[in-house]
Amino acid sequence: MEQLSSALTYFVVFLFSTTLHEAAHAWAALKGGDRTAYEGGQVSLDPLPHMRREPFGMVILPLLTSLTMGWPIGYASAPYNINWARAHPRRAAWMALAGPGANLALALLAALLLRGGEVAGVIVPPEVARFGEIATSDAGPLWAAYGRFVGVLFSMNVLLMAFNLLPFPPLDGSAAITLLMDRRTTARYQEFIWGTPALSFLGIFVAWQLFDVVFEPVFFFCLNLVYAGAHYG
Repeated sequence: MEQLSSALTYFVVFLFSTTLHEAAHAWAALKGGDRTAYEGGQVSLDPLPHMRREPFGMVILPLLTSLTMGWPIGYASAPYNINWARAHPRRAAWMALAGPGANLALALLAALLLRGGEVAGVIVPPEVARFGEIATSDAGPLWAAYGRFVGVLFSMNVLLMAFNLLPFPPLDGSAAITLLMDRRTTARYQEFIWGTPALSFLGIFVAWQLFDVVFEPVFFFCLNLVYAGAHYG
């Protein structure tokens, strides 16, 4: 029963966090002049339009992996107009950053909830922290469940932010790095990325191989900011 509850917690957090991530992409694109995702109904915190677009990546795969592995693997996407991105590369780059930015906002919210719980005396930092297990409570089962949920919310959104910022296609970081390029270099880079579909498979493979090395120091750095002086890691 505890394993099922944990799996469902991870799935619900993944669904909510990914919905906000994709809605942020869609909203930023709309503000930048691209109505593609808006017309698909994705400027919304309702998960249904996002689930309809990617039912396997948003529902089936993360639910199965939550139940079998203890944490979710999944994916989602927000459509955009390539011609718009070609004409407005800086707007497209900010649109790409909006998704990880939404995850950062959720991680900050979770951090504030953890700190608030600690100040109120209902949340205690654990002696040993692990992904998703960053809060304990002696104040009763309700507060223990609160700590568990907020800990998963924090962990999952730090992960989604960090993973999507890796500069490998098709991840958001691969589009965001054009903010560091001049217009001519950006145009050549965009055409190379869009004209080489195999780069997406290669990019995901490389990102997956490197992510453990990258994520652990990022996670514990963020966690030590929440619990000042805890020295996790």
